[in-house]
Amino acid sequence: MPIGLIVRRTPGVTRWAKWAWRAVGVLPGAAPADWVELRRDGDAVEYHAATRPLTVWAAETEAYRVTLADHPPSVWAVLRPTNHIDDIPFDVHVITASPFEAQDYADSGEELVEKITMPAGLAAWVQEFTDSHHEEDPFVKRRRNKHRTDQVEDGRGDARIKQTTDVYRTPMSARKARTS
Repeated sequence: MPIGLIVRRTPGVTRWAKWAWRAVGVLPGAAPADWVELRRDGDAVEYHAATRPLTVWAAETEAYRVTLADHPPSVWAVLRPTNHIDDIPFDVHVITASPFEAQDYADSGEELVEKITMPAGLAAWVQEFTDSHHEEDPFVKRRRNKHRTDQVEDGRGDARIKQTTDVYRTPMSARKARTS
């Protein structure tokens, strides 16, 4: 589903930042756009920054359930800084409904990840997809291996190297050899 991203530009509050940029909304089913001005209120301007596909995967339904359980449900926009000095400081990289994917992008620290409230129609679409594709993973208790730990393999070392003592032998086995 194509999702348009709305970004608001407001005047910066410090002398180091001329503008403050914030993702404020999404437009489900939006047409393609590239930083189209939507609204102007004094110095504050809202742009339809870009339209990106919101792709959902059957393997990620657990992540979608997490975001739908959040109040309110959200989508995340990943914005990458551009090298342009003009009015377009970010490139919209991806829009996702998965909080896990958003966290992966946030961990790198190179992208700006913005959380945006999901419109009710989009939340219903994601809920319908999740309900039809989610399969609960059964809990499987981990069993111990049948590996025998009572057998001593002390002092085996590397068989290719001939030497009078074994450098891999523990001090305990050396002590046993001296006392017997």
